Amino acid sequence: MNSIEDINLSKRDFLKYTTSLLSATVLPFSYQSALAKENWDAIVIGGGTAGLPAAIFAAQRGLKVLIIEKASILGGTLFLSTGQISGAGTVFQERKGIKDTPDQHFDDIMRINNGTSDPILTRTLVDHAGPTINWLEKNGYTIFENHPVKKIAHDPFRTARYQQGPMGGISILNVLKPIVDSEINKGSITVLLETSANDLIQSNNGEITGVIVENNKGDILEYKGHNIILASGGCASNPLLYEELHDVPLYCQMAYPQSQGAGLILGQSVGGYLRGGEKYSPLYGMVLADNKAPSTPFAVAKNVIERMPWEILVNSKGNRFVQEDHESIDHIEHVIGDQPSHRHWAILDQAMLSQMPDMFYDWKNQRIIDESGKQNMFQKADNIRELALKTGLHPLNLESTIERYNNNLTNNKRDEFDREHRPLPINSGPYYSIRMSGWSLCSFAGLGINENFEVIKSSGEPIKNLYAIGEVIGFGATSGNAYVNGMGVTPALTYGRLLGQNISST
Repeated sequence: MNSIEDINLSKRDFLKYTTSLLSATVLPFSYQSALAKENWDAIVIGGGTAGLPAAIFAAQRGLKVLIIEKASILGGTLFLSTGQISGAGTVFQERKGIKDTPDQHFDDIMRINNGTSDPILTRTLVDHAGPTINWLEKNGYTIFENHPVKKIAHDPFRTARYQQGPMGGISILNVLKPIVDSEINKGSITVLLETSANDLIQSNNGEITGVIVENNKGDILEYKGHNIILASGGCASNPLLYEELHDVPLYCQMAYPQSQGAGLILGQSVGGYLRGGEKYSPLYGMVLADNKAPSTPFAVAKNVIERMPWEILVNSKGNRFVQEDHESIDHIEHVIGDQPSHRHWAILDQAMLSQMPDMFYDWKNQRIIDESGKQNMFQKADNIRELALKTGLHPLNLESTIERYNNNLTNNKRDEFDREHRPLPINSGPYYSIRMSGWSLCSFAGLGINENFEVIKSSGEPIKNLYAIGEVIGFGATSGNAYVNGMGVTPALTYGRLLGQNISST
């Protein structure tokens, strides 16, 4: 069999190009060509949250692994992620005397997302998430002292099993990187950076036998492998594809730049199908920088999990539409998803601004005053009618909405949306409006897979030798139509670990 030695490359010289994972080092074309002569046990497309553990565990079993990564560094969305993970039966729970089981974890997930995540994949997740977190801890992963917790920014679990490292996703990457480095030193993992997977090689009998790639110079190469793993992320940085799959515009551009949906397209090209786009739900409270779609973030409001609201929320017609202090942020977000363009306006007055807790992350309330009239999403006026006209809301509707809210509060009557937290009426000018939008960091749509992580056709038939893990299978597959604590990062790590442990070398 041909090998790297055919071009007189010493092991030391080869390792020089592959051990610096976080640099922009790219293998010269002559080395890439030599690698194309090899037959790999596993080719992992995407060196991020799911791809790295898959490569690690496959390599530790003696498999020869090739990672193909479009970016100039490994890590993927871990560079942007909060890195929040959840699992039952962890060492972190044990240290605090927290009793928990996979069954309890499963029940919590299904309760929060109303049974909308894939039950088989969810069951697999809860059975193996705890051991995955324990493996991270064994290799140096640490969390905040007050963790695990029941909640951070989403609806709470009934048991504290949710944790985060002090550096977010980087805390996880700092565990994975030395292990990948070690396997590279052993020669069991090879990394191609700045390389795009453009196509899959499919035999006449439907088996996937390799990948066609393009490097950063435009050279086209073929790599043959027994198992091809799609771990290339979602499409939340591809506005056209995102809207096509979710029937919702990508309102805010926040995802990892390489999340262009390449894996989704590759999987479809060989017979796979997409599912889960209908599970899309917006997040609450994003103030956009401008009216473009997608726009960039300007500020993010704290939700009801972290701050009881003083303001009211209205839709584009100037009417209230939700119980602002509802105990479930998932409920609020789904109602926002029913509003035109997912827009919602916070309406408040000077007295509220002067007394309420800070409304936005990393902002003092004074900045709301400072931005009003300067940044397009913030408006200020001496009366409600003028505020409505500046904001673009229906003046009579907004006046009527606030009048009803104030009358019910002043007369100690039940709020029309059953809101209980009503600290102040809105009657102390100047008055303020803040336009916010629903938004998302992830793709709910993804490739259909079975319990073995094999990409399947719509008929359920697996596509031989092709697997998918991470966001390429869709956030909706594991989190359903809600944002369940830890159900983005945890499945990626866990499924990557499981696939690496079980994938065949023949």
